[in-house]
Amino acid sequence: MTTMTRSKAHADLLDHKRDTATLGSVAGLLGWDQETYMPGAAADARAAQSSMLAGLIHERSTSERLGALIAACESDEDLTSDAQTAAELREIRRSYDLATKLPGDLVREMAETGSKAQQVWKKAREGNDFAQFEPWLANMVDLARRKAACYGTPEGGEAYDALLEEYEPGATAREIEAVFTPLGERLSSFIQDVADNGTPPDEAPLNVKVPDTAQHAFGLEVLGAMGFDLDAGRLDITAHPFCSGFAPGDTRLTTRYRDERFTDALYGTMHEGGHGLYEQGLPKADKFGSPLADSISLGIHESQSRMWENLVGRSRQFWVWAKPIADTHFAGALDAFGVDDMTRAVNTAKPSFIRVEADEATYNLHVMLRFEIERALLRGDLEAADVPAAWNARFKELFGLDVPDDRRGCLQDVHWSFGLIGYFPTYTLGNLYAAQFWETILEEVPDLESKMERGAFGDLLAWLREKIHAHGKRYRAGELCEMITGKPLSADPLMRHLERRIRPAYGL
Repeated sequence: MTTMTRSKAHADLLDHKRDTATLGSVAGLLGWDQETYMPGAAADARAAQSSMLAGLIHERSTSERLGALIAACESDEDLTSDAQTAAELREIRRSYDLATKLPGDLVREMAETGSKAQQVWKKAREGNDFAQFEPWLANMVDLARRKAACYGTPEGGEAYDALLEEYEPGATAREIEAVFTPLGERLSSFIQDVADNGTPPDEAPLNVKVPDTAQHAFGLEVLGAMGFDLDAGRLDITAHPFCSGFAPGDTRLTTRYRDERFTDALYGTMHEGGHGLYEQGLPKADKFGSPLADSISLGIHESQSRMWENLVGRSRQFWVWAKPIADTHFAGALDAFGVDDMTRAVNTAKPSFIRVEADEATYNLHVMLRFEIERALLRGDLEAADVPAAWNARFKELFGLDVPDDRRGCLQDVHWSFGLIGYFPTYTLGNLYAAQFWETILEEVPDLESKMERGAFGDLLAWLREKIHAHGKRYRAGELCEMITGKPLSADPLMRHLERRIRPAYGL
């Protein structure tokens, strides 16, 4: 094959990937609509639509033509000698090899079942009725086992490792356990020490009632200051907040509101906004469909959302800027409170039931609980019907609280209805990456905190664009972390951050 023909193979390969990504964006829009505006009576039709699209995407992702194009490009030394193109081909090969291990009928069944299970989960959560969701959970776990079997268990590993490959390439359950176990011990000791020796912050600022419309307007202003382009995105309401980056110029965020604890919606919006900034920062305009326009891993994706939510949003510098902005929207509801009151109130270390509303110190314990349960489900050590009891018992051990109902227990998250088993550990990995990146950011942008007091977040976003967003999937997560910070991933930066942030809030 001539060099000219091989160069054409590369162009054809990227065209094929771009068209497949376009189909994927249509499937993503169906999912977004199902979570936001779709009428409940459309559930069966949506399941059929999702199944058909999943099948079409899988056919394109596993076609013989695609395999031939990949092979042709891999044999071209002019292509493989370029580091960026070599990384692109590496990731295209990886996704192709994974996809070809899955039979099309399994892919379609997972899409259809997940679409239906999501609707059942919504009703079960609203009605606090786990029995309604239990058979669907059992089915999704079975499908996850079948998918893991198709991928194959790595030597010396377990089925969970195969599923992790979709979310955090190269990670294993044992490696995650080795990180989580000592981190959990350090967090538990820290939380207990703060509770025993400190004075809990007054949470009165969080208990003021603020209308949804005012919260929404405030959230939009914060998103704008963060740098999220609302001409290329939008913010809507759903049962479980999420972000979807469909295509160039189309990144959708969702959040949820309640009258009290307006900061739950604020931090949910900032969290999804961090995801959205990553999606808008990826080079999709000219590389859509290429791995160079995709996020590295969910752990790195979570580092972006948790950074904006916590490292920025719970800082005193943020509230110096944001408190006057909130006052303009909240009609005097916060007049009795100052910047320091707000900062202390949002930096607690207080066990609570809902993961997405948890403080920084206790959040990772929520993740560890889910990791343990889904690992046991996948192994067959735990049946779906026994999840509530197992959840409640382990929650008591970790948090010292009795779970009042399944709605605030094992039914609170949407992930298992989609079959997203292996996803949860990436939340804690994201917290670890975020804290480690943050220490480097403060070294390289020494005046950042003073700029944050003025709502000037441009230098932070520019740093993230250059160091993380622009690379797409060129580097693996651990490689990127060492390249940016000079060190392998560690729990020490996160613990240092929590010590600096929470102890002062407790007067320690």
